[in-house]
Amino acid sequence: MSKVLVIPDVHLKPWMFSQAIDIMETTDCERAVFIGDLVDDWGCQFNVDLYGETLEAAISFAKRYPDSLWCYGNHDLSYIWSQYDHPGFSLAAADLVCDKFEELRDALEAPENLAIIHRVDNTLFSHAGLTREYAEAWYFNMMDDPDCMIDMINECDYDKLWENNSPIWVRPQYGNLAMGMFPEDLFQVVGHTPVDRVLVQDNMITVDTFSTTRSGVSIGNQEFCRIDTVQKTWEYID
Repeated sequence: MSKVLVIPDVHLKPWMFSQAIDIMETTDCERAVFIGDLVDDWGCQFNVDLYGETLEAAISFAKRYPDSLWCYGNHDLSYIWSQYDHPGFSLAAADLVCDKFEELRDALEAPENLAIIHRVDNTLFSHAGLTREYAEAWYFNMMDDPDCMIDMINECDYDKLWENNSPIWVRPQYGNLAMGMFPEDLFQVVGHTPVDRVLVQDNMITVDTFSTTRSGVSIGNQEFCRIDTVQKTWEYID
């Protein structure tokens, strides 16, 4: 594998999947990776139709590209783990979200295509990032085997992941990670934190360029990027 299309945080923007299909059909991208947070957006808690439209667009994309990889985001898992006090949580759409995530998993070539973290060659994809602080706190005995660690993280539930430094919640963009990302020799691609353009920090990039402010104004440039998972490089897609 080499060229991968990254689909950033969607947050109820079903049209992003139409754009992603066009990219997959007209460029050299060999696979797509969704970085997490299909659901929830400002003031949309009662717009159940929009939840349905977004989830159906995701499922259709998964059926068309069953080898695509999907990361859970904190907003997605808030439904699966019944965290009703999560910001933006829609009680009205809760059952729908859970049902559609099961359909999404069934549409993929393997259940493990929907997970917390995916490794493709020399690149890690997750919603927020794997930090050394988190790795040492929970998986110190696996520090010499990152792939085993990733497998273990993908089996975790609420107890180990619903905390500020986990791969669905941490915000390394804020510059408060003295220990850095883990492992150092792998490239990491994350979302979760809105940025105005792809943010490059050492061996990590943040791609959440489609999110909006509370008033609906775009924060980022709304551009997709592709990753060379072997060379650990990235570029915008024209």
